[in-house]
Amino acid sequence: MGPQHPSMHGVLRLEVTLEGEVIVGVRPDIGFLHRGLEKIGENRTYNQYVPYPDRLDYVSSFSNNLCYCEAVEKLAGIEVPRRAKWIRSLLLEMQRITSHLVWMGSFALDVGAWTVFLYCWREREILLDLFEMVTGARLTYSWCRIGGVPKDLPEGFDRACRNFLKIMPGRIQEYDDLFSGNRILRARLEGIGMLPPEVAVSYGVSGPTLRGSDVNYDVRKAEPFEAYSEFDFNVALSPLCDCLGRYLVRIEEMRQSLRIMSQALEGMPEGEVMAKGTKAVRPPAGEAYARIESPRGEFGVYLVSDGKDRPARLRLRAPSFSNVFAIEEMARGSKVADIVAILGSIDIVLGEIDR
Repeated sequence: MGPQHPSMHGVLRLEVTLEGEVIVGVRPDIGFLHRGLEKIGENRTYNQYVPYPDRLDYVSSFSNNLCYCEAVEKLAGIEVPRRAKWIRSLLLEMQRITSHLVWMGSFALDVGAWTVFLYCWREREILLDLFEMVTGARLTYSWCRIGGVPKDLPEGFDRACRNFLKIMPGRIQEYDDLFSGNRILRARLEGIGMLPPEVAVSYGVSGPTLRGSDVNYDVRKAEPFEAYSEFDFNVALSPLCDCLGRYLVRIEEMRQSLRIMSQALEGMPEGEVMAKGTKAVRPPAGEAYARIESPRGEFGVYLVSDGKDRPARLRLRAPSFSNVFAIEEMARGSKVADIVAILGSIDIVLGEIDR
C-alpha cells in the first residue's frame, strides 16, 4: 500500500503480507521524505536552527519548536520568565486541539464519514486565526525563542480566546454525538487494531496511542515542563486497546486542553516574556535532553555541546517513529480494509518520522 495510496497519512509505504484477505504481516517502509534535519542542526548556530523543528511535525509545529528551545535552555542554564512559560503552555494546548481536529477530520474520511471533516475544519480555522493573531503565521510558526517568546500576547487575543472557549465544548459534544455512537463507525473500530499495554510499552509507543491501551503515561504529569505543574487536568485513558479507544482518548484530550487553556488565561502572571542575553547562545560543554508531550506523544531533543556556538550533536526523538512500527502488532489477523482505520488511529506525521 502506498506511497501514493489515498489513505496514507503522508508519503508512507506499507508492505502487507496476506493470506487471502487476512493480514499476516505489515512492514512500514519509510524514508521518502528524509531531509537530514539532525545534521542541519549541527551546521547552524543554536538560534539559526529555531525555525527548523517546525518542519518536522508540521501539523503541530509549535510543540517541536518549544521542545528544541527547552533543550537549549537546559543546556545553557537559561531561566525562562514565568509569564513566558504560561504563554507557551497556553499555545501548546491550542496546538494540541488544532492537531487533534486535523486528525479527527482525516480519520473520519478514512472510515467513510464526510460531515465530521467539515465540522473539524470549521473549528480549526478559529484556532488558526488565534495563532495568526499571536505569531503572524498559520502553520509553521517559528515563534518560540531560546529564553522565552519574542513578544507578549496581542491586544484582543484574550477576548477572542475566551470566545473560543465558550463555543468549543459544545462543538466537541457535537462531534461526539454525530460520530461516536454511529453503528458503522463502531463496526469499523471496535476490536480492530488491538494493542495490549505490554506490547505498546515494548515498542516505545507514546501519546494517545499508548493511553488508548490504558497506560497512564503523559509527560505533562510524569515530568512537568513549562507551567504544567500549576494546572489541574486529567490524563485521558481508555481500557479498550483498539481503534475506538484511541479515538475516545483524543476526544477527551481536547476537553482537557480546554480546561488548561481556561486556567492559563485566568491565572496568567505579569512580567517579562524573554530572558536577557540570549541573542548569542554558547552553552558550556555538556549534554541535555528535553522532552514534551506533543499531540502525537513524547517528543524529545538531545543536544551535545563542545562549547561552540552550534551543537556538536543533535538527536530528535519523534513519537510517530515508534508508534508507526507497532502497526504490525495491531494489524496482524485483521482484514485489508482495517489497515486504513488502524493507520488513521495512530495519527502519524511523516515529517517527524523521516527526519
